[in-house]
Amino acid sequence: MKSVESRHSAHCVEEAEETVKELRSALLMAGITLPSLGLDPVSLAREAPCPLVELGRCSVETAQRLAAVLR
Repeated sequence: MKSVESRHSAHCVEEAEETVKELRSALLMAGITLPSLGLDPVSLAREAPCPLVELGRCSVETAQRLAAVLR
């Protein structure tokens, strides 16, 4: 049973990494950079559920630009 969980976890990590790449690319196209964008290291240590995406800290200006793009 452990190996099935490990494979599932590896798949989740790969999917999460790809999602972070896609989000980073989409943000860059909108002229927005989130320097801390990545996978949350604490959630990587657990088997399930899949890891969380850490959006991180950003300046007020970046937050305003992000809000404008989302509107």
